[in-house]
Amino acid sequence: MMFSGIFTTNKSVIKNVAIAALLVLLVGNLLETYSILAVSIDTKELLSFSKFGLFFNTIAFTATLVYFILSGSDIEKVGDNVAEYFALIFFVLCGVSILSSFNGLLMFFIGIEILSIPLYILTGADKKNLKSNEASLKYFLMGSFSTGIMLMGITLLYGATGNFGLASSAVKSAASGIANAGILAPVGLLLLFISMAFKVSAAPFHFWTPDVYDGAPSVFTSFMATIVKAAGFIAFIRLFEAKAEDLGPSWKIILPVIITATLLVGNITAVFQQSVKRMLAYSSIAQAGFMLFALYSNNDLAREGILLYAAAYSLATIGIFAILVKMNDYSLDGYNGLAKTQPVLAATNTVFLLSLAGIPLTAGFFAKYYMLASAIKNGGSILLVIIAVLFAAVSVYYYFKVIQAMYFKEGNAETAEIKPSFKLSLIVVAAVIILLGIFPTALLGLYYF
Repeated sequence: MMFSGIFTTNKSVIKNVAIAALLVLLVGNLLETYSILAVSIDTKELLSFSKFGLFFNTIAFTATLVYFILSGSDIEKVGDNVAEYFALIFFVLCGVSILSSFNGLLMFFIGIEILSIPLYILTGADKKNLKSNEASLKYFLMGSFSTGIMLMGITLLYGATGNFGLASSAVKSAASGIANAGILAPVGLLLLFISMAFKVSAAPFHFWTPDVYDGAPSVFTSFMATIVKAAGFIAFIRLFEAKAEDLGPSWKIILPVIITATLLVGNITAVFQQSVKRMLAYSSIAQAGFMLFALYSNNDLAREGILLYAAAYSLATIGIFAILVKMNDYSLDGYNGLAKTQPVLAATNTVFLLSLAGIPLTAGFFAKYYMLASAIKNGGSILLVIIAVLFAAVSVYYYFKVIQAMYFKEGNAETAEIKPSFKLSLIVVAAVIILLGIFPTALLGLYYF
């Protein structure tokens, strides 16, 4: 991908190289997932490939393919270094693959860094735009700070256990002959939890999200808010499924507070936004609140749910941002009368918004259902589930404001030139979201296939 920029300056050729490369990657991952022509490589136990991790990779690569098809032509318009933009996205996917399969804290750290550093660059890709520069600097400084906290946590865990493995610290301390490690393991885990909450923009570590998402070129915000965020949650779940017991009863106190705060901040602040792009930034914080249920429940239903959520949320958000990039005005008023000028865009946008709101017959409904059902199955707090349902109802309000503007307000929404192929791609993505809303087993069946 990096070398394609040397041999051609034709931006559409570079985009097609990226799509072809991603298809090769996707096929390779599918062959590995179902053990067809699988290549066995000794990773010295640094990586551990499970069906769950590989299946998530498939979802991430497929969502990236959809993103390239819908928004590839908009990536071309950001600047002259198109091959580099695509190459940086492939670096991010490399980080995603490590985070879905790491088998120790060392690879976990490397995965997080390979995922994060290209994003700092992509955020500041629009060099002539002051907001893009500011967002990039803010993201870099906050990201570096959270990485420091993460490294301190890893150091304390290493001090407690004598190795970088993922098993519970009490088991490992005994195995490595270290006497009672005392407070090191819980404090180390707490620091890891804080740094990961920052990465997935859970409250109260969410402050960077609206500014960075708003300042970054919209076409890259779409990628950051979907595949990158979902990968963060997969890493979060892999990290804490074994280690949560080290935090003892405090785990079941900390997590519900974080979930409630994230849902509260994301949904209530989104209600007051006039810019659709900023509203989507706050809504992504609210969606993170729902995804945290997979961490809270930590059972089979939660694992199925997070895979479905990753697919439903990524497809819908990529679709919404693909339409947003085509709009001349990002404010709510900019959408007034879109149904008259561009009926296909308005109809597909409505499906995407309904999915994010969790309305039945869309993939988002079952994604949220699985999250809440997993919490109840695990004997979780019914009060927490009720709070989540109430905030889901609040989210309907601000998503419907966009639908209201498109269909019921007078105006002539102006868009860039829309190609028939773009409309067709949107219709296909909307159809997949409805299909998953009626038959969620169409995706989850493949996981158990």
